[in-house]
Amino acid sequence: MATANQTMTTNVSSSKNKNKLSFISIYFLGINAIVGSGAFLLPQEIYKNMGVMSIAVLLCAAITVSMIALCYADLSSRFSGSGAAWLYSYNAFGKFTGFQIGLFSWFLGCLTLSAEAIALLRTLKNIFPIMGSETVKILFPASLIIILAVINMFGTSLVKLINSISSAFKVFIILFFIVLGAFFIKSTNFSPIVPSTVTDTHSFVSHFGSAFSVVFYMFSGFSFIPVAAAQMKNPEKNIPKALIYVMISVTVLYTLVQTVVIGILGKNIVNYDIPIAEAMKIGVGEWAYAIIIMGMLISIFGVAFAVSFSTPALASSLAEEHNLLPPSIGKKNKYGAPFVAVIMTSIISIAMTQFSYIFLVSCIVLVSFIQYVPSILAVIRFKKNNQFPTNGFSLKGGYTVPVLALGISMYLLTNFNLHVVLVMVLVFVLGVIIYFTKIKEK
Repeated sequence: MATANQTMTTNVSSSKNKNKLSFISIYFLGINAIVGSGAFLLPQEIYKNMGVMSIAVLLCAAITVSMIALCYADLSSRFSGSGAAWLYSYNAFGKFTGFQIGLFSWFLGCLTLSAEAIALLRTLKNIFPIMGSETVKILFPASLIIILAVINMFGTSLVKLINSISSAFKVFIILFFIVLGAFFIKSTNFSPIVPSTVTDTHSFVSHFGSAFSVVFYMFSGFSFIPVAAAQMKNPEKNIPKALIYVMISVTVLYTLVQTVVIGILGKNIVNYDIPIAEAMKIGVGEWAYAIIIMGMLISIFGVAFAVSFSTPALASSLAEEHNLLPPSIGKKNKYGAPFVAVIMTSIISIAMTQFSYIFLVSCIVLVSFIQYVPSILAVIRFKKNNQFPTNGFSLKGGYTVPVLALGISMYLLTNFNLHVVLVMVLVFVLGVIIYFTKIKEK
């Protein structure tokens, strides 16, 4: 009987393991989490500040973000549970810190959903000019978020399919652009290296900071990789390895995209909302432009769809499993959908669509900063007391990498305007009120 029970247990364990994400799946999940609308819509914003030097800024940001990613690799090797930043903060600094980081993680998902909805509108208005009207600017993002919310109320079977299609199209479109666009690069477009706006005003530091923040946003999605650790095979070993490979892959892709788009458009890049598509139209023709636009629409919609699902799921998990949000947020309907979290996520996201895409980008970078600092400090704390030993990946060099990562994160603070900071202060104060009235005593 014992043998039969052991066999049954082994079979159940094997079945559960088959349903979990493999290393390759985690890798592509990471690619999809990082490569969002920014890859298609922000090359001109980076160029606007630093010209051809934007390529160097991109590489610089990649190196610095990778240091933070290494800290996450270290932390993910210590925990097998889902949650990422809030989980690390909770175990390192207690319930209040875990609650605040969990709240900001939820808000980050709402911001991302808003940004992707606006990005979709921004892409569509280049095809249909009417999409640029003030009425459509208000109604389209709100309608999209509501439609996604309704879909999420009736189950999750479409999520994996759309996520897979989105990931495939995204990688295809970027590689299509790089390979084909490389034949239309003009060397004269790489001169001058530093734009006159920088040399004339002697404000290299401020221009660099502005470009750095935008590039930082393009890499910030790496922090989502460990969020669903419980659904992954051997997460303590696979997540750290995936984080490293994903960061290398994305850096190569972004660098090549920025190089090719500058090589085709040169200074004219600042005149276009969707520079990658316009570069294809000018360099190759309308057919290439159409392919890029189609790929952008599918990719951006796919990210919006995935975020519209994962964000309420995160809020529900915080409420239901960890008592870090009011329990009512975790309520589910007969289809198993966290309907309260879906409704609240949609309301917050719709409200945030009233802001510009670039403003939302700045907010996302600041929320990322808020997540990074406690996580980096958690690395230092766990290294010191060895409370949660690493399993498969150990950050080398003592405290060097986390200290550098902390310095980089603090540097980000110098690049935010007052309005962005005030939004975060408002979220923090709201969190304090919720925690001490609804959470603390549980």
